[in-house]
Amino acid sequence: MPHDVIMPALGMAQDTGLIVSWLKKPGDAVKTGDALMEVETDKAVMEVEALADGFLAAVSAEAGDHVPVGQVVAVIAETADAAKNTTLASPSTTSQSDPERTSPADPGPDTLPPGEEIIMPALGMAQDTGLIVAWRKKPGDTVAASDVLLEVETDKSVMEVEAGHDGFVAAILADAQQAIPVGSVIAIISAEKPENAVARSHKSLPVNSEASGTAATEAPPAAAEKPQTGGAPTSGGRILASPKARRLAMEKGLDLSLLVEHSVPQPYHVSDLRLLETLAPSKKSGGAIHSPVSAAALPMHIGARVAVSGCDEFIAWLADDGDIHLEPRLIWLRFATAAFREATGLADERLVVETRTVRTTDGRFADADRVRLSKPMSEAGDQVPSIVLRDLSGSPITAATGSAADAPVLTVCREREDYAVSLDYRAGQLDEDQAIEFVSGFVDRLGEPLRHLL
Repeated sequence: MPHDVIMPALGMAQDTGLIVSWLKKPGDAVKTGDALMEVETDKAVMEVEALADGFLAAVSAEAGDHVPVGQVVAVIAETADAAKNTTLASPSTTSQSDPERTSPADPGPDTLPPGEEIIMPALGMAQDTGLIVAWRKKPGDTVAASDVLLEVETDKSVMEVEAGHDGFVAAILADAQQAIPVGSVIAIISAEKPENAVARSHKSLPVNSEASGTAATEAPPAAAEKPQTGGAPTSGGRILASPKARRLAMEKGLDLSLLVEHSVPQPYHVSDLRLLETLAPSKKSGGAIHSPVSAAALPMHIGARVAVSGCDEFIAWLADDGDIHLEPRLIWLRFATAAFREATGLADERLVVETRTVRTTDGRFADADRVRLSKPMSEAGDQVPSIVLRDLSGSPITAATGSAADAPVLTVCREREDYAVSLDYRAGQLDEDQAIEFVSGFVDRLGEPLRHLL
């Protein structure tokens, strides 16, 4: 079936994206992972990748156009013939100040206080809705641009999203646990304190929609307004799980409530189905559970903070004294490998680190702690990574939890003048002492890079 290509958003304050250039032409064959176009955000120019194989068709926006977030800009058809016959209405371009830009399901502008519109961001190209896990601010609260406004769930993790504007929360237009279409207005931040702050539900999409970033079972309306916490279900018996996890569980005849009974934290993702399979009753044994709960499969999490000044000053020193210009991620790659090797005692092993950003995987690199910092790391090919290093420092996300299905995930976010470092792992991948030593060693290196490199 055809696959829509939408304009993504990386920030809550971004309601349009500027198409810098198209890297593929209509009719071109594309593969999953191919760069389709370049889009400019308020932070950088990023490449948008294809999420399906096929042929590019129905390109409805040109380089230089400002396109609303969530709007379809092209289609990937299954065949070359289908691409020739695929059409898409050409949208009119807009800007962030366009007064006519409103979500059809949002309340009318005459009933809302004036201010900056906050939209549901697209944190992935395949995401057409986002689930609001919890609001961190209330109507009427004072808010800074860097404050966390709400938590949004994608198909991989729950992410904190910043407000993007200083001022006051004048309106919240969606409840926690509602799945909201990408690009819809969900809040308003005003420069002055509102006389009557607004709090409303978003009426366009039910909470349990399978189109959402997270699906939920049926629940009474009152229960739907309460955010999910911990592993227990809500008072209405709702279970939070991504659509893919829910679909695969149904296909395999697995009951997600077993995860709730064993206090596995929600929301559930595909990686949690491995544990669920160990809990499921065996058909051959008349329903008896032969596989006990595997403690090794339970998710673990460690968080830490360190000032960005040490790393920033070291990078500036390299540029000034040695004319060496490095991305922080190259330094983190080396430090993560060294800290992991030290914590696990794998002195003679080949360690592979996979690096990722918000939307892309940079590659897999072997023994990054044993090559020159300024030289490209040797590619590790398809070898399974020992750890995954995820760089979210250039995004508005200040904290994130990874699934760690195949390897421990080390995430670096930036919040004001600190790096927020988190490690997500399964108990069978590292023991607690190793995990603590790994995070401590990595943070120590970030704080004093020069001492550790020398």
